[in-house]
Amino acid sequence: MANDALLTQLQATWHRTIPVSQFMQITPEAYRDGTFSVSAPLAPNLNLHDTMFAGSIYTLMTLTGWGAVWLNQRLSEVEGDIVLAKADIRYLAPVDANPVAKVSWPEVDLTVLAEGQKAKVNLSVELYSGDRCCAKFEGTYVSLPQIK
Repeated sequence: MANDALLTQLQATWHRTIPVSQFMQITPEAYRDGTFSVSAPLAPNLNLHDTMFAGSIYTLMTLTGWGAVWLNQRLSEVEGDIVLAKADIRYLAPVDANPVAKVSWPEVDLTVLAEGQKAKVNLSVELYSGDRCCAKFEGTYVSLPQIK
């Protein structure tokens, strides 16, 4: 389980390096039993239909996957530069209540980063509005070892 300090550090990283995340008020909520959840209030992410803007949905889901990789690198005590290599999203229903994106961490060995190898992770992120799944995102993230 990631502690609150790691979640706070992740949010600060997002806000510093991806300014739209601060405007969207994206907040890492919890990482328990391999499931990472991230929220954003609906108000700053509305479209003309008073539902969540598709670009905000995509951004929230992309950052949820990216954040899961970042957290698991920290928990594995390795570092790497994380990039989204491939993504696919399906919008299933309008988001009309505060969204929560969730991703479960698969069995992936990130320690290869310490050996100078890249790590590749396929993640499935789901976005919920209340109890309804409104979007599904499939992303392939690659983490490149940092040369020191």
